[in-house]
Amino acid sequence: MSTQTASETPAQGSLRDREIVDAKVIVTCPGRNFVTLKITTRSGVTGLGDATLNGRELAVASYLQDHVVPNLIGRDAGRIEDLWQFLHRGAYWRRGPVTMTAIAAVDVALWDILGKMAGLPLYQLLGGRSREGALVYAHANGRDIAEASDQVGMYREQGFLAIRAQCGVPGVKKAYGISTGTKPYEPAESELPAETIWNTPRYLETAPRLFEQLRKDHGNEVELLHDVHHRLTPIEAARLARDLEPYRLFWLEDATPAENQKSFELIRKHSVTALAVGEVFNSIWDCKHLIENQLIDYIRTTIVHGGGITHVRRIADFAALHQVRTGFHGATDLSPVCMGAALHFDTWVPNFGIQEYMFHSDQTNAVFSHDYAFRAGRLHVGDTPGHGVDIDEKLAARYPYAPKQLPIARLEDGTMWDW
Repeated sequence: MSTQTASETPAQGSLRDREIVDAKVIVTCPGRNFVTLKITTRSGVTGLGDATLNGRELAVASYLQDHVVPNLIGRDAGRIEDLWQFLHRGAYWRRGPVTMTAIAAVDVALWDILGKMAGLPLYQLLGGRSREGALVYAHANGRDIAEASDQVGMYREQGFLAIRAQCGVPGVKKAYGISTGTKPYEPAESELPAETIWNTPRYLETAPRLFEQLRKDHGNEVELLHDVHHRLTPIEAARLARDLEPYRLFWLEDATPAENQKSFELIRKHSVTALAVGEVFNSIWDCKHLIENQLIDYIRTTIVHGGGITHVRRIADFAALHQVRTGFHGATDLSPVCMGAALHFDTWVPNFGIQEYMFHSDQTNAVFSHDYAFRAGRLHVGDTPGHGVDIDEKLAARYPYAPKQLPIARLEDGTMWDW
């Protein structure tokens, strides 16, 4: 007769084995800043969670070190839901990017531990595969339309099936998404925010011409995406979405700031261009009206900024009820830890749409070893237990934090605008 109790299973180990005995915040800058939370159980099993918030990294590091870590020691790492509720509902000051990023770091680290204790990759814990690989999109950009088109061609040759395209705007210096020199695009490039100038009329003239040329050069088989980056008013966004209809974009991203979720109703009235939004969202409440009224087609909320797998799974399930698909943010301001967790989520989630993918630097990949791989337009996760990403702490220590902030934008008359 078995004497096994509910708190002691072969998959998860005993309650004592699962007890959290250490939680460490690691800040490193192998080319750019990352914050990582490493949780250790009494049995020596460790889990990693990404806690990076671009331009505000140390705020999250402090929130974790000063407020969260003391509350983790001695708790059961297997009680993922209860710990999520403790950190969210137990904090009087809820939500917001700093809080939700810290919670996400804990949550992902606990899922990583659970996978390792169970001997299973994370996607199996969520319910198994819904697909073999996750469709991803690359970033093509250029100082002008011709250069952007050349980059689209380059990524097509590398096997990408979907590509986001941005190009410079005549008369606008430092247009969003355009890299300087030969380096990949990285907006957080200075200790204090760089000031950029924005001109909406010139942009509204340029963007449709870009996609007209891309369809001429590359045909209709490639999926094309574009990021407005919150620069337009609702009526301006509606005009652009309408003007881009002939070029069948996979999506138009962040067409207007979404704090007022009803503003997307105006865009929907004027266009059938697919809309994506949400990389700056932190909770299901940020997208509730957008999703339940089917004002968007893709929700971009990330695991690292949306409270972790536990909360983003709720957002995805809610979105599925309204035929909205996922399209996670995946720029290089998220570490490979977040990408690994996101790809396991992408592999499982039924209403998957697409995953953003920018190449991390060789320095970053050396610090964060991982088992996911790009093949034929898709990213494929491995079967390493957990999320398959690890950190070399000794190497990470060689790259100290380097203060960097995101730019700001002003109109030509000096008025502050949305960057």
